Amino acid sequence: MLRALMFILPLALTIYAFIDCLNTPEDEAKHLPKVVWVIIILLFWIVGPIVWFAAGKMRHAPAGGRTPSEWHRNHRNQWVAPDDNPEFLKSLRDENNRDESLLKDWEADLRRREEELKRREQGEDKDQA
Repeated sequence: MLRALMFILPLALTIYAFIDCLNTPEDEAKHLPKVVWVIIILLFWIVGPIVWFAAGKMRHAPAGGRTPSEWHRNHRNQWVAPDDNPEFLKSLRDENNRDESLLKDWEADLRRREEELKRREQGEDKDQA
């Protein structure tokens, strides 16, 4: 049992450090690029995770008691999906308004042409009678 624990504990630490490193934003990795940290964690699977936790990541409490994921969600540089981007949504609304006004113009033009056609037909009927 003790032998298994001596293997499972460093393995669990390595897996946890690897996932933590991958989820850490690039600007919060200290001293080395994130790719190098991943290599260190995976190559030196007992010492690497300990070094990552000790020196690899900026660790500070978020302001206002918020969670780190909430802070990152509110400070994204790029939009995750188009429906999260207010500029994209505004462009969709503008395009929709343009399409609606164009459709109204086409409908009005069609009504005008139908009325003109009816007047012509009624005028021809009066001329023939």
